[in-house]
Amino acid sequence: MLGASLALTGSPPAPARAGLLTPVLQLMRPQLETRLAKVCVETAAGGNSELRRSLVEPCQQLAVPTSRCLIEETDSSGRGLGVVTELLSGRFGDDSEVVVKRCLARLFGIPADSLRDVRLRDLGRHFGSRQVGGEGP
Repeated sequence: MLGASLALTGSPPAPARAGLLTPVLQLMRPQLETRLAKVCVETAAGGNSELRRSLVEPCQQLAVPTSRCLIEETDSSGRGLGVVTELLSGRFGDDSEVVVKRCLARLFGIPADSLRDVRLRDLGRHFGSRQVGGEGP
């Protein structure tokens, strides 16, 4: 398909316009929310079965606005095609990472591209190392 596009136009195809894939993303939203809730519970419970049970409902509630943010940022970033491709293939790639960083920036109240040069793994380590009620850097 890329080759045909280059042959017909003489230039690489333009990125998918924002909004074009929003209906597809909206259809995938229930699966996204289920996955987000599961990751939330697994990550926050840390193997504690009692904590796991108590986190199910809060994580499900958190997954709803999180999925909305991810869809809105996918739409506004113009990375819809890449994100949909990554979701369908079951992987987390560059496009998904950009969208997650944009949602985190929104959550922190900072400009959308503020976290562009920060690795998600580094953010996870930084915030994951903090203990509830403990001292942080």
